[in-house]
Amino acid sequence: MRRLTLQPRSNWQARVEEHGLVWHSDADGPYWDESACYEFTLPEIATIEDATEEVQRLYCDAAERIASNPELMALCGIPGSWHEAVSTSWKSAVPALDYGRFDFGYNGSGPPKLFEYNCDTPTAMLETAIVQWFWKEEVFPEADQLNSLHEKLLARWQTLRGQISGAQAWFTHVADEAHEDAITTTYMRELAMEAGFDTLAVLIDQIGLDAEGRLVDQDDQLITALFKLYPWEWLVAEEFGEAARARLSDTVWLEPVWKMLMSNKAILAILWDMFPGHPNLLPASLDAGAIKSDYVSKPVHAREGANIEIVRRGRLVQRSGGDYSRSRLVFQQLYPLRDFGRGMPVLGSWIVAGEAAGLGIREDGAITGNRARFLPHIIA
Repeated sequence: MRRLTLQPRSNWQARVEEHGLVWHSDADGPYWDESACYEFTLPEIATIEDATEEVQRLYCDAAERIASNPELMALCGIPGSWHEAVSTSWKSAVPALDYGRFDFGYNGSGPPKLFEYNCDTPTAMLETAIVQWFWKEEVFPEADQLNSLHEKLLARWQTLRGQISGAQAWFTHVADEAHEDAITTTYMRELAMEAGFDTLAVLIDQIGLDAEGRLVDQDDQLITALFKLYPWEWLVAEEFGEAARARLSDTVWLEPVWKMLMSNKAILAILWDMFPGHPNLLPASLDAGAIKSDYVSKPVHAREGANIEIVRRGRLVQRSGGDYSRSRLVFQQLYPLRDFGRGMPVLGSWIVAGEAAGLGIREDGAITGNRARFLPHIIA
């Protein structure tokens, strides 16, 4: 694993915009950073793929246990009124894209170590699947890349076409100023269209309920299948979500409500309890005193590196801001990220239907936040 310094392509901004990446820069500099890339050997790539598929297996085993245990569901932050819906969704194998992104610490030696799993509303998808692939084809045409994300997602949509009545689906997100959610959702919509779906767009705040409590769009059409780039933990905490729960099964939700079993960080402690000493896991607990070395504390529900604290030798050394509650925390042993020269990389390893599907790398400081840069990669 090496970090290679490169000369960015001339007019690179327009090149990545051609592939939909319109949020490539801001006032502080580029988000998409092709002034460097990471190079891996084939054995290193095999190690990352194996870790991804192994950790997915662990998560499924943990979800099976949590879905049958109301106490564990409560630990994961799932409201009691939603326990039955979550358990039923998991056990009935409802249609799902079954995709997500594991964030690993890895520096080319030793096993990759899991930080967390982004499986409900994972982002950095377009830059992983499309933008870095076309960058590689232009800059390193003879090299390879760990990247079958586009093909595997398309295959999932093709599978869903046979499971969703009428092959019709709505796509929703928050109207974000940076357009990241809009473009990510649009990319998913394009995949569905390529798979043969009839698709419609609706902003999250335009979705309502009819007199029978069923989901309808801004034109009062019944929403029979919905891809949402909106977290379940937000939805279930809202009055609208509680009202929608009674008719939840009338809509195919992508992703399903059972994703709440995995998308929280309390599951990190459950995983360590179930699989202590596993080479791809870091010691984790809901009790700070159980971690006998340097550790990171994270809210059970938080995003983009918000509200995280790093403690070394009993002293707080770094803290990130944010609006998430720290009333319920998980404590995870600190992994020593390596600075390759300009930042510390975190590997975002994608999985689709149980198979490793792609790799995206973000660089930042000791806490990977929403200011992190995305760097492409190649295989030597």
